[in-house]
Amino acid sequence: MINFPDNPPADVRAQLATLRAALDASAIPAKMLDRNVLVATWNVRAFGNVTAKWFPDDGDSPKRSLAHVLCIAEIIRRFDVVAIEEVKRDLSGLRLLMQALGPDWGFSLTDLTRGDAGNQERIAFVFDLRRVRPSGLAAELVVPIENNTNLTEVGLTKQFARTPYAVSFKSQGAEFTLVALHVIWGDDKARQPEIQEIALWMADWANGGDEFGNNLLLMGDFNIDHRGDVLYETFVGTGLTPAPEHEGLPRTIFDDPGAEHFYDQIAWFTGINGTPQLTRPLAYESLGGNFDFRPPLLGNLTLTELSWRISDHFPLWASFSVRKPD
Repeated sequence: MINFPDNPPADVRAQLATLRAALDASAIPAKMLDRNVLVATWNVRAFGNVTAKWFPDDGDSPKRSLAHVLCIAEIIRRFDVVAIEEVKRDLSGLRLLMQALGPDWGFSLTDLTRGDAGNQERIAFVFDLRRVRPSGLAAELVVPIENNTNLTEVGLTKQFARTPYAVSFKSQGAEFTLVALHVIWGDDKARQPEIQEIALWMADWANGGDEFGNNLLLMGDFNIDHRGDVLYETFVGTGLTPAPEHEGLPRTIFDDPGAEHFYDQIAWFTGINGTPQLTRPLAYESLGGNFDFRPPLLGNLTLTELSWRISDHFPLWASFSVRKPD
């Protein structure tokens, strides 16, 4: 098992200081006791093994090393619960992340998804135990084999390529269930059945009277290209509504202005008038965004090099009130 050496060198400390300053200047709100809970989703590219050096040399593989894990941890600690997609079979990166976050943080994750379509990936939730606690449910959503689903042979043999992961949490009396998903990459014909099936599943769960079906939040990498395309319309077709503040935000470090993708989403169900169907005290605060880590971390790297050290996706976040009604 890889461990952090004591006392990061001066260049690592300087990089972390620059990153902290950028986070402080960002739109991410401060964590406020008894006031808010901050949830995020982040596809951390191929989050597996780590090179056991502060920075990699030219011949090292992987390029993600100790300083980069500290940077990932610095971003994650600004939130309360983060769904991480693309955690790999090798958990060295995740274990180091938890070391960096410290004993006040916990995690829960799926087993790896076998098969080519699953890409040997896991989904993890990482959470600040001072602010949230798991409240009982931890489950992978599996389509019953007798169901006549939208998942055809094209849609990966009537099952999700990477099973969605649902975990319930409680924060200051507010209970909510987060469902994280990483939709298979491919053409629309491959992606649409998975997106449609999870939307139908979520709608049935929200309306089925299950105690964990209140305050459902769906998040993850849905590989939706553009607002209004067939994949987006499938996603919202059962009433799921993405956070309005996320519209138009770039999702990856490669997105060009005016040609942003909609890969990553945080969404919930809304009523007829567009009001979120969330049970008080949980309430969306109309605060959401991404965090662009390129300015503090790119330096002399190319975007591709940065993507293998940190990620090709930005973290996407939303803030919810947990204040009890007066």
